[in-house]
Amino acid sequence: MNMETNTVLAPPAPRSLQEMRLPIVMMRDILLKTIFRKNLDVVSEIARAICLPIPVTQELVDMARSQKLLEATGTLHANSGGEMGYQLTDAGKARALDALSQSEYYGAMPVPLDVYSEQVKRQSIKNIQITRDQLTAAMGHLILPDSLLDHLGPAVGSGRSILMYGPPGNGKSSISNGIRDALGDKIYIPRAIEYSGQVITVYDPIVHSAAEELVDDPKSLRRTSGRFDTRYVLCQRPTVVTGGELSLSMLDLVYNPTARTYQAPLQLKSTGGVFIVDDLGRQEEPPQALVNRWIVPLEEGRDILALQSGEKFEVPFDTLVIFSTNFHPNEIFDKAALRRIFFKIKIDGPCQSDFLKIFALVARKKKMPLDEDALIYLLQEKYPTIDNVYANYQPVFLIDQMIAICEFEGIPYQMSPELIDRAWANLFVREEEIVH
Repeated sequence: MNMETNTVLAPPAPRSLQEMRLPIVMMRDILLKTIFRKNLDVVSEIARAICLPIPVTQELVDMARSQKLLEATGTLHANSGGEMGYQLTDAGKARALDALSQSEYYGAMPVPLDVYSEQVKRQSIKNIQITRDQLTAAMGHLILPDSLLDHLGPAVGSGRSILMYGPPGNGKSSISNGIRDALGDKIYIPRAIEYSGQVITVYDPIVHSAAEELVDDPKSLRRTSGRFDTRYVLCQRPTVVTGGELSLSMLDLVYNPTARTYQAPLQLKSTGGVFIVDDLGRQEEPPQALVNRWIVPLEEGRDILALQSGEKFEVPFDTLVIFSTNFHPNEIFDKAALRRIFFKIKIDGPCQSDFLKIFALVARKKKMPLDEDALIYLLQEKYPTIDNVYANYQPVFLIDQMIAICEFEGIPYQMSPELIDRAWANLFVREEEIVH
């Protein structure tokens, strides 16, 4: 997606303290804590640390000076373009320490929740239009039947929930990742948001992959800070992947009692992107309970979170949720829950011709020469023993096994019926070998 599109989506930088829509005392305290913790003394450095434009930062500094919390040092910093230096007064230090005892948060000013909600609408996952070509390109490493793309395309383009089910080892996780890659554009993620005077950190370098950040060079003729609100980070659309470890508590706000701040739950971090619940049915909580937790957000586009005080509040829910399971949906959900999952897509194993295509593709990639006799042996002697049920993971498994054997025996990479036998022996555990 080009930069023009991103500038349309870009959150505008605030032009005054009034435009910030944050409690004035909160802003002043974050300013004092940041100066104290980072030992800053010129406005350009303070502005970069609190992620505000220089004029707005100056307004905040002037206000702290009028309250005798900051004072000018009277020295001009040559390396900062002759800027005036500032330092905390004794009253300012006392106020900073008092504010830190109430909340350790300092640095980027948070974005008020209602302002963030407006930004979510501007960059909604539901606004994405995805073409067959984009989806095919993102799934390029997978051999998928056309009929599957016929189902996947509209599902992804709708930004609604998707349930993928079918036997294990057929690429449900790879397809989920392919969907993420197909999205391709960038959105703005707030470093932190504010609700009711509480700070909730959202940006997480583990979940969010930042695009190149624009650095504001004071010597540059074209200033970058006016382009967009730097309290946000420009990122790829986020993807959160959870599996058997997912529990309902992970979908609640996480309170840090030491820092006295909150961390956004997984689904809030995935806003504007994809939330993948892999291996549904392997979690401690029953799948029905997990899906029940998502019903209101999925239907109404809003989620309810709670502060330590018990106060509940709404946050936007703008996420493409993909559930993936090896169980049949009727085994793990009631009809009401199934009705609420908008798209249900069965991911089956490949047919024989697709299996051979995958086998040839993997062999070429791993530099394993194909051998016709070995392949005929595999298809005619081995697969009938498992009712000719093919799975997408099997070519990689069998070829890797044969490579390991060749390397151990010190022979060139090759396929033969004997090597197929040895590889096949590791593919399944025979019933009689299982000791109860």
